[in-house]
Amino acid sequence: MGTTWSTIGGVLGVSLGVTVLVVVMFSLGVAAWARGGAGAPPHGERRGRTDRVATAAAVACFAACLAVAGYGIDLIIPG
Repeated sequence: MGTTWSTIGGVLGVSLGVTVLVVVMFSLGVAAWARGGAGAPPHGERRGRTDRVATAAAVACFAACLAVAGYGIDLIIPG
C-alpha cells in the first residue's frame, strides 16, 4: 500500500482554497454588517436603501459560510 502524493496534494489545495474562501466571505460579511449600521438604525432615523442592501449582503455572506461549514460537518459525520 503506497501513498498517492498527488491525491494528498489535491486535498491540500482544495482545503486551502475553501478555507480562504470562507475567511474572505466572513470578512466581507462583517464589513457589510458594519456598513449597514450593524442591523439597527441610528436614533430617530430611518434606514436607507444602502443600509438594507449592506445588511442583506452581510446575511448572504454569513449564510454562505454557514452552508460551507454545514456541508463540511455533513461530510465528516456519516448519516
